Amino acid sequence: MILTARRTAKALAVVAVPAGLLLAGPVATASPGGAQHPAPLMVRQIVNGMRLHHTFTPQGGKPTTEPLAGPDDLTNLGNDLFTAFQNGVGSQGEPSTDGNLDSTVVEFSPCGHVMRQWDLMGKIDGLTADPARGVVIATVNEDGNSSLYTIGPAASASTGITHYTYNRPLPHNGGTDAITIYQGRIFVSASAPGTTGAPAPQPTYPAVYAVTLGASHVATVTPLFGDEARATVANVGPGQGNQVRLALIDPDSNSAVPSNAPRFGRDFMLTSQADKQQIFARFGNGGVRLRVLNLSQSVDDTAWVTGGGRLFATDADSDTVDVVTGNFAKNSVLVAVTPCDAANAPATCPGPGFPPNYLGVLNPWTGHVSRALLAGSAQFHPKGMLFFPSRD
Repeated sequence: MILTARRTAKALAVVAVPAGLLLAGPVATASPGGAQHPAPLMVRQIVNGMRLHHTFTPQGGKPTTEPLAGPDDLTNLGNDLFTAFQNGVGSQGEPSTDGNLDSTVVEFSPCGHVMRQWDLMGKIDGLTADPARGVVIATVNEDGNSSLYTIGPAASASTGITHYTYNRPLPHNGGTDAITIYQGRIFVSASAPGTTGAPAPQPTYPAVYAVTLGASHVATVTPLFGDEARATVANVGPGQGNQVRLALIDPDSNSAVPSNAPRFGRDFMLTSQADKQQIFARFGNGGVRLRVLNLSQSVDDTAWVTGGGRLFATDADSDTVDVVTGNFAKNSVLVAVTPCDAANAPATCPGPGFPPNYLGVLNPWTGHVSRALLAGSAQFHPKGMLFFPSRD
């Protein structure tokens, strides 16, 4: 994400949490910064973009084949998983250094067997599945010139893709990113606000859109709440329950919180990555109730462990999809920690105090993020994440 503004996040106070709310297990902390269970989780690569290829024709050139690179978001449709390799395309759809304009969506099994792939013009940033429509949905170009695609996995690569343009210029003057199907509706993050206008935050800039896919390949956007909406502080401790005005500069990932999550169950969650905040929205009676959880670290994707299963994650540094296995603690909240995407990150990053991405555990009451204990890959730098429950 190319940020148009930077601000330093407020330090969080360490507070006590009621014992009944504490998380326990191999990836959970007993208190902010507390010790972890000694049994580590295992990490294993299952898909390697360097072993996959796509073919493109640069302007004025000849067909060229190259490996896939830069995996980002993850989703699943039934038992099949999907990820998007961005292949060096720019954040507003600019060609990569070798002239490529296409990202590649790859379908694969949980054990890493690749089945199909599709090329889409633009940099894919958001990817989700809509089981009701039987399609995978992708947004392209997070900073501007954005649009949306659907893919029918059962169809061929030449006939299964539908391209939608938005019905109007996006009022936040940026692009679109993560996608969530929430209560049957398509919710999309309004990313990179102010790329082509006044710098964020602005009271008129939406943070999230509801998107309706219509006729003639047009997607209609409806703002849900804004970058400067009012929210209630959710962090346990001093200030909890206070009303604040948001000042979002980086709406990014989003998701629907599972109904049996330890906190915020059934809410829609938006992560504002550079701001070190998660905003939880609940809709009803024609309005929206917002709560904001201030985090100790910048994070990207979030995964809720509600039982046994496996965590899948993309690692753009190694161009792989990895699987994390082990004795996950039920009710733990896992996050892809992204120190270099915080608003106060230095220009040269990683660096002192700002390490590469790592797998973290989020305390949903305090907002404290700690490092998960891993084995099997010292170079694991997660970005997109998906928890895949066991099929009992």
